[in-house]
Amino acid sequence: MAQTFPLELHPDRLFPADPVVRAIAQRLYAQIKDLPIVSPHGHTDPRWFADDANFENATALLLLPDHYVFRMLYSQGITLEALGIRRKDGAVVESDYRKIFHIFAKHYYLFRGTPSRIWLDSVFHDVFGLKVTLTEETADLYYDTINEQLAKPEFKPRALLDRFNIELIATTEGALNDLTHHAKLKGTGFEQRVITTFRPDDVVDADRADFAANVAKLGELTGEDTHTWQGYLQALRIRRAYFREHGATATDHGHPSAITADLAEADAAVLFQRCLAGTASSTETELFRGQMLTEMAGMSLQDGMTMQIHPGAHRNHNQVIFERFGPDKGADIPSPTEFVSNLKPLLQKYGNEASLNIILFTLDETTYARELAPLAGHYPALKLGPAWWFHDSPEGMLRFRHQVTETAGFYNTVGFNDDTRAFLSIPARHDVARRIDCRFLAGLVAEHRLTEAEAAELAYELTYGLVKKAYQLQ
Repeated sequence: MAQTFPLELHPDRLFPADPVVRAIAQRLYAQIKDLPIVSPHGHTDPRWFADDANFENATALLLLPDHYVFRMLYSQGITLEALGIRRKDGAVVESDYRKIFHIFAKHYYLFRGTPSRIWLDSVFHDVFGLKVTLTEETADLYYDTINEQLAKPEFKPRALLDRFNIELIATTEGALNDLTHHAKLKGTGFEQRVITTFRPDDVVDADRADFAANVAKLGELTGEDTHTWQGYLQALRIRRAYFREHGATATDHGHPSAITADLAEADAAVLFQRCLAGTASSTETELFRGQMLTEMAGMSLQDGMTMQIHPGAHRNHNQVIFERFGPDKGADIPSPTEFVSNLKPLLQKYGNEASLNIILFTLDETTYARELAPLAGHYPALKLGPAWWFHDSPEGMLRFRHQVTETAGFYNTVGFNDDTRAFLSIPARHDVARRIDCRFLAGLVAEHRLTEAEAAELAYELTYGLVKKAYQLQ
């Protein structure tokens, strides 16, 4: 019989090795570890909470939605077809969920040293009570144990919200989404805990093949003439109001770059017409996205919605995978991103507005100390989002704190968000952030740069206070 090893989560994981600093981190963590989770930006499926049905099985829940998992397996030569990822052409892919889980278990060693390993081990241990490590030999034990528990009432999505102490979770929907699932939550008591976020990329990105069709549909939904510049803008205001009726307090903008623009109205109208006609160059479509960031900032100033800007991902880098499987299949790659010049048009117009909340994210860590911290450390409208995506990791979080704190301080940041589709990993992700923040604060206390009382106050703010303020959830 193959040897198995116990699955143990050390209580001091991610804390400093130095015993003095570790003891401070332990004390700080003890005060905030059980605070409610606020998850203000993510990609969980609102259908889960609306229907409140049991999850299907371990593979469909834990593996198939998680691009962190299958991108690692793909990098080692395992095809997406073998992992059951649906192809656009309808070609046959593996449909035996147990077999897929076995492939994952056999290659689980690939995740050593990654944040995915931390999150998954936490899910296996804390959520499902598994006490041995995942290997090919324990794959059936895992698969059967997880499936048995997923069938229980206490593993339904709403029950898990309570179990995980999730005070609020925000999903993300495109501008044309009818928000059926959020509407279904009304009257259940969960409509204030599961809210939507307005992401208008589908109607502002003129590089999309469906841009003109989407703009036409936007007009149908709102009753506005979206073939005119002013009608288009008014339609967007109407959709924002519709999202606010379903709980939204924030918008989200996933642009390739941080370019913004402040064109004269006539010039913006001409550019819009070129984009609608499909005759705009790539430079012009980028300029249009930049103009729309500024327009959206103005709308946020009017309706009070927090604005999130997520630039810097080279989307669908692997063209073969994109053509076969579509977007969001683990082939998005960080790219260099310039903020100082690119954001200036927006900031010259709206950056001095203290009532405007703009949260900046980046995948380009070289900008933390050089650009983002100085910008957020000056403009009242700007705050810095947490280490994101590829940098949502212990070392990534530490790099973020080390590089931005001296210039931007703590209070120009917004706590943590998990930005995930993997619902069951949310407690683990927030726990990692809490541990790392306590580790960072403990170092400042040990170096006599903060008192422990100040560090405790900051630990609370970084965990709970700042996120509620930034996303207007008070």
